[in-house]
Amino acid sequence: MTLKKNHPAGYNGITDGVIWQQLLLFFFPILFGTFFQQLYNTADAMIVGKFVGKEALSAVGGTTGTLINLLVGFFVGMSSGAAVVVSQFYGAKEDQQVQKSVHTSFCLALAGGVTLLVIGEIFTPAAIRAMGAPEEILGYSVTYLRIYFLGIIGNLVYNMGAAILRAVGDSKRPLYFLVASCLTNIALDLLFVVCFHMEVAGAALATIMSQLLSAVLVMITLIRTKESYRFIPKELRVEPVLLKRIIKIGLPAGLQSMMYSISNILIQANINGYGTNTIASWAVYGKIDGIFWMTMDAMGISVTTFAGQNFGAGKIRRLKKGTYVGLLMSTIITAALGLFMFTAGPVLISLFTNDVDVMAESMNILCFLVPFWFCYICVNVYPCTLRGVGDALIPMLIICVGTCILRVLWVFGAGAVHPGLYTTLTSYPLSWSITSLAFLVYYYRFSAMRKLNKLIEE
Repeated sequence: MTLKKNHPAGYNGITDGVIWQQLLLFFFPILFGTFFQQLYNTADAMIVGKFVGKEALSAVGGTTGTLINLLVGFFVGMSSGAAVVVSQFYGAKEDQQVQKSVHTSFCLALAGGVTLLVIGEIFTPAAIRAMGAPEEILGYSVTYLRIYFLGIIGNLVYNMGAAILRAVGDSKRPLYFLVASCLTNIALDLLFVVCFHMEVAGAALATIMSQLLSAVLVMITLIRTKESYRFIPKELRVEPVLLKRIIKIGLPAGLQSMMYSISNILIQANINGYGTNTIASWAVYGKIDGIFWMTMDAMGISVTTFAGQNFGAGKIRRLKKGTYVGLLMSTIITAALGLFMFTAGPVLISLFTNDVDVMAESMNILCFLVPFWFCYICVNVYPCTLRGVGDALIPMLIICVGTCILRVLWVFGAGAVHPGLYTTLTSYPLSWSITSLAFLVYYYRFSAMRKLNKLIEE
């Protein structure tokens, strides 16, 4: 698609107005939506941890989460490719291409859902055993995952629909849908786990039922709208050219997510060797740590959409400024979150478990890792800007090497010399720091943004 210079402002203000205000207006609904999405598994972990035990908490909060992120994360990454394509066409006001992109995207989501359903049901037991899960959590893990994957199509349909709405500047309705489905999940968790004593099976059933609700709500919205992104069931078909473009942008994001998850699975397998208390402590920290990651994800989606629409509208100076505003906002938010974690950490941890040893170890992990969150900011903002302009492959390779391969090499290299939990955890700040440096070099010396800067000068 060619850039349209001197194009009038877009439909929703992302291509006009004060940058930081527009990013915030877009960021907060995504943040709250991501928060409620995070609450799906967090609510499961909290309730089974309190009412079933730390073995169930270790399964639901730790082992299963890494496998879900591996498989679901790949297709959610693919949906980001659809969002970029839709946002670029939407910013350029190419309505027909927007509609074709929407229908092609849902074909991809449905195909992905069927694929994950089959993979999840067949390979779950072998995958759990391969991770070295202790025998006392093995049954819980298999039960949770097999039920979870029964509802995976609804999960992917919602994520694709929400990505499309955000791509056109509507970050509020996905939030409303997630609030409704999350509250439904919590209510069903309490009903199935506490009242009916269904243990992890009840938690999994509550999750897939609430995810189905969010999928139905987002599809009703897309079917009823009169805008160019309307979904018309009889128009559901694949446009090969657009599919190729979506895959070109989305596949690197999907592979990147998979590489993250693979490295985390290997780290989880390493942590599984330290016993149930450590597994539970890492699971608890992971739920609290999720507050930071959902914040960075929300900022990343905001930056990507901002970059995509302004790129489509030909507003390159504004696109470039948006990157620096995103970096500054991310730094301020990270500082505030870090302070909050150190202050409220003990209270947050107590929501998941009453076990004294688990609570103490969880706080130790928090104090070790939280100060290094700042090292991740560049790894989040720069590649999101580049993805918004279609430069996705090299950023994916940088992230895969820097934060995935390097992390695994450290765990099995340094871990063999100095085995221990904190040697394993050091892999995170080390990989974030090195990857940040790599992005600084690539963004300013070799990326698509360097070429776009020449257009500004001309």
